[in-house]
Amino acid sequence: MAFDGMVVANLVRELRDRIGNGRIYKIYQPEPDELNLIIKTKQESVRLLLSAHAALPLMYLSTETKANPVTAPAFCMLLRKHIGNGRIVDIEQPGMERIVRFRIEHLDEMGDVCTKQLVIEIMGKHSNIIFCDDQDRIIDSLKRVNAQVSSVREVLAGRQYCLPPSHDKINPLTVSRQDYEQTILTKPVSLCNMLYTSLTGISPVVANEICERAGLDGAGSADRFTKEQRDALWNSLSAVIQQIREERFQPGIYYDGNGNPVEFSSIELTMYSDLEWRQRDSISEVLQEYYAAKNRLERIRQKSSDLRRIVANAIERTSKKYDLQLRQLRDTQTRDTYRIYGELLNTYGYGIEPNARSVRLQNYYTNEEVTVPLDPTLTASENAKRYFARYQKLKRTNEALTGQVIQTKQELEHLQSIRTALELSAEESDLTDIKRELVEYGYMKKRGDGKKKAGLPKSTPLHYLSSDGYHIYVGKNNYQNEEVTFRIANGGDLWFHAKQAAGSHVIVKTGGDTELPDRTYEEAARLAAYYSSARTGTKVEIDYTKRSNLKKTAGGAPGFVIYHTNYSMVVEPDISHIQKITDP
Repeated sequence: MAFDGMVVANLVRELRDRIGNGRIYKIYQPEPDELNLIIKTKQESVRLLLSAHAALPLMYLSTETKANPVTAPAFCMLLRKHIGNGRIVDIEQPGMERIVRFRIEHLDEMGDVCTKQLVIEIMGKHSNIIFCDDQDRIIDSLKRVNAQVSSVREVLAGRQYCLPPSHDKINPLTVSRQDYEQTILTKPVSLCNMLYTSLTGISPVVANEICERAGLDGAGSADRFTKEQRDALWNSLSAVIQQIREERFQPGIYYDGNGNPVEFSSIELTMYSDLEWRQRDSISEVLQEYYAAKNRLERIRQKSSDLRRIVANAIERTSKKYDLQLRQLRDTQTRDTYRIYGELLNTYGYGIEPNARSVRLQNYYTNEEVTVPLDPTLTASENAKRYFARYQKLKRTNEALTGQVIQTKQELEHLQSIRTALELSAEESDLTDIKRELVEYGYMKKRGDGKKKAGLPKSTPLHYLSSDGYHIYVGKNNYQNEEVTFRIANGGDLWFHAKQAAGSHVIVKTGGDTELPDRTYEEAARLAAYYSSARTGTKVEIDYTKRSNLKKTAGGAPGFVIYHTNYSMVVEPDISHIQKITDP
């Protein structure tokens, strides 16, 4: 993602069209580093979000509302005092910087018209919102920066506002061929690095796109290319700059084959030709959609961090236990050797010399001679009893471990299925199901009164529609797998699952049809592959069978089944062209 100077230029163009000459109706500060301005124009009332969050600085016209603190922070009160009901007379972007300056006219205490400036700097951890007078003198800022924090630029009341240092970057809107030849191309770095470190507001994404359009490798060095290739790069750069000058923006989002947002941009990115390009009417719509999806995934990941840690620790502990049991079980494989030693000593013991440390005896099971170690302090009969005792001990151990190994393996598979369910979780309600399962099986303690959170929707299986019109249901966790297989499906429906991998149960509702199109089989298999622990592979083997061939494992975890009649197919875990249905 690149909130670069080009995106800011696109946003400034939109703000001029939408809120230019509008009045600031209300000012809120819902977060310590975020402002919301309600702006009224003759046509509409809109909400402008300004965020100086260090990890995610943003600015766009938002359709979402947030709860506000009972008592407004001091900075918010200051803005209300000075620019409440003020009129936005100009919105500008200095050069191609990630900075937007709002010029606002308002009436002072004497009723005279005054001008103030609200500046937002979208620069990562250095992001800030600064309030200045018409002489560029700072009145206050969201983040106060003194000399101890920054030796380059102080942001304090009474100081003169100045732009952040440009690090000798060139404004791309004014770059000349001479600048290109004598300054940019002379840098001893890769083409991509050369462009975004030389030009203001050009991100690595746009720099790579410029190289792509020129047919050049962005990782290559300028001194390796011919004059024709350098000319091609200049032409590509000039075309992008001209597109910015003419404000021919194309805001949109690129999605991967699984519907996840990969990148957003204000121009079309030809280097992502293999991804799905969804163009939008405004850059604000793009930013809100993109970051909402990213924030949702990040929020779920943060909320599931404790659960993932519990599951990871349980898997590590159970894996060690399983490996130890397997080693101990392998050690019991010598038990029959001790039994044979005992039988041979009872059969031939009369001929063994006293105090012997070993003896060569004929094994009447294989007709081969074997060397039997002896304790010289014991008689042949006592040595035989000793070997029989070892045999009986290892036999008992083998019998006990055989059951334990099966139980531990099932426990490990159960935990791996929970881990996969966590990776597939997309909603908070999905985590509720997983948490309940962890509590039920003793992996975490029950907290609270056990009641569901108010207003939290019930977690439901995913619902898809095949290209041939058949309904497909996908369980996202073990409880949902149980539901789709034994409640939603009937005996004649088809069941799909990744072979020897944790993952979702996928059910195709056949509607009584005995023959389904091959395309439906493939799409159901793709869903089973994608919603499994094997989804990162290029090819995944899928088992499928009729629902009537499944049986629940006795005493097994929810969603665990056994089957002996099935077919298999190999597919790619790509579900990009399968229609998803949002159930009410």
